[in-house]
Amino acid sequence: MHSPSPIVRRKSRQIHVGKVPVGGDAPISVQSMTNTDTLDVAATVAQIHSLENAGADIVRVSVPCMDAAEAFGRIKQQVNVPLVADIHFDYKIALRVAELGVDCLRINPGNIGKEDRVRAVVSAARDNGIPIRIGVNAGSLEKELQRKYGEPTPEALVESAMRHIDHLERLDFQEYKVSVKASDVFMAVAAYRQLAKLIEQPLHLGITEAGGLRSGTVKSSIGLGMLLMDGIGDTIRVSLAADPVEEIKVGYDMLKSLRLRSKGINFIACPSCSRQNFDVIGTMNALEERLEDIMTPLDVSVIGCVVNGPGEAKESDIGLTGGTPNNLIYIDGKPAIKLTNEHLVDDLERLIRDKVREKEQAEKDVIARGA
Repeated sequence: MHSPSPIVRRKSRQIHVGKVPVGGDAPISVQSMTNTDTLDVAATVAQIHSLENAGADIVRVSVPCMDAAEAFGRIKQQVNVPLVADIHFDYKIALRVAELGVDCLRINPGNIGKEDRVRAVVSAARDNGIPIRIGVNAGSLEKELQRKYGEPTPEALVESAMRHIDHLERLDFQEYKVSVKASDVFMAVAAYRQLAKLIEQPLHLGITEAGGLRSGTVKSSIGLGMLLMDGIGDTIRVSLAADPVEEIKVGYDMLKSLRLRSKGINFIACPSCSRQNFDVIGTMNALEERLEDIMTPLDVSVIGCVVNGPGEAKESDIGLTGGTPNNLIYIDGKPAIKLTNEHLVDDLERLIRDKVREKEQAEKDVIARGA
């Protein structure tokens, strides 16, 4: 029920990672990376399915050796989400996963050897309709650039990216995206801002090695938030030392807060105080856990008292306002039902799921009329 985001996004060339468009007017995609052993096909497939269920648009898989490339091929056959193969140094691995149906190659052209090897990888990518992601990281800058700049700097990151880009440009290959990640927020933000002015290709955003679940979420939200507010960014990965599913949840919450993407429930909840007429924190924890499966966009407000409750509820699809003796539910901004505390979470979950079904049916009806 909120107005569209006021953010004006940077105009970028659109590429496709499998079925997912990246750049142009496409929604900002959210991705993560498996942390299982790629050789353990069953474990990797299971984790990818978990990421798919959480809403991941794209999943990256590390492919460090040729045996892992063969495992990647078996993994690819068992999942639906587009897969990116993360490859360093060995161009033959890139050629093999191209044969096995990879949707994107994460490879730095300058790291895989002589021009003929770069040409072979680019030819395989071109022939199979596979884009390339150039991924520059402050922790693995070329030794020459480390000597030139003395330490990682935004300028060093951008120069590294442009060197890799030159390899592709010489071969007239335009289907690529670029990242210039650093664990330092200021360095990453400055590098992305510089690069955004130099190329038209889409940008993959990330604050690398951001930290654990809480600290990494904060650091990523600040860094990526600054860039997204500038209109910079076409796909994002939140790097957390945590379950990769958490990266997807945080990524979507970040985009929802900026009104750049809507997927799942957008909760508006008060921190609670002595005015609350029900257990706000317990209710929110239970609702978030129970409703993780919902992907339909919905605004739900959970406010403990009548100070801000009615105002928030009037702007939500479903709003709960604490009251005495009963709590009041608003639906589509209008007072609708009174609920007691006894079965509050159960009743609220039922109302939310009813509203989701109603919205989904309305969308189907619109599509049917259009057909």
